Amino acid sequence: MDGFNCPNRDGKLGFGGCIYCSEKGSGELINTIGSITQQVKYYFTTYKAERANKFIVYFQNFTNTYDTIENLKEKYDAALIDERIVGLEIGTRPDCINEEIAKLLKSYTDKYYVCVELGLQTSSNEIGKIINRCYTSEQFTKAVEILNKYNIDVVAHIMVGLPGETNQDIKNTVNFINKHKLQGVKIHSTYVVENTKLADMYQKGLYNPLELEDYIETLIDIMTHLKPELVIYRISGDAPKDILVAPYWNKHKMWVLHGFERAFRMRNLWQGKYYTENWK
Repeated sequence: MDGFNCPNRDGKLGFGGCIYCSEKGSGELINTIGSITQQVKYYFTTYKAERANKFIVYFQNFTNTYDTIENLKEKYDAALIDERIVGLEIGTRPDCINEEIAKLLKSYTDKYYVCVELGLQTSSNEIGKIINRCYTSEQFTKAVEILNKYNIDVVAHIMVGLPGETNQDIKNTVNFINKHKLQGVKIHSTYVVENTKLADMYQKGLYNPLELEDYIETLIDIMTHLKPELVIYRISGDAPKDILVAPYWNKHKMWVLHGFERAFRMRNLWQGKYYTENWK
């Protein structure tokens, strides 16, 4: 366990985190056994370590730049202990990026590839309030500008099917993404897991996740309007099956991948085919 928290959970900005995050944070996959160094050492004893010869350390859950500079360096260094590790990937919030943190991350680039993953989810500040994001899209822009200044790669996360989201909101988010200097994008559907505010909304009939067909069609629209040079890191989020409430199809990642690929081929589509500076 990395020991990171989130300003949207510890009371600085709010409590409970975003409405879709459980107590384990976004991503859910977290190892609570041992220190960071012990976790890395253990990983290299497993069969997974035999599938490649170079690795990137990924700090995913919670806000992995939310600490003092000294503690951040200590935690990052604790993971970079094997010569097979060639990169450092940091997941965080845009309001937890500043010049000091960017300088720290830059200090690793002489030896490692460094990339920051920034949660955006939507460019709509109104929907941001609904999901209890507790930061603005303007803060996202500022964080990207700081990271660009230090030549650190940035990957943005966007989510599809958020409460209150319209087709125009999707278009606005894509236009917003396209206006920034980013290296990549991760696209996720919105899913409901146990012990979250979104689960409460779902049980009360206040929220319904997208059907698989609707998600694929929206994903196609997004992909054909994103800038062609952006690297698409993923088009499906993985909810832990043991705590997934809805939608059922989220348990079957290949349904998304195969459905999307089939539609792209049959319709002769590609990323950026309909890209314009202002998708209306």
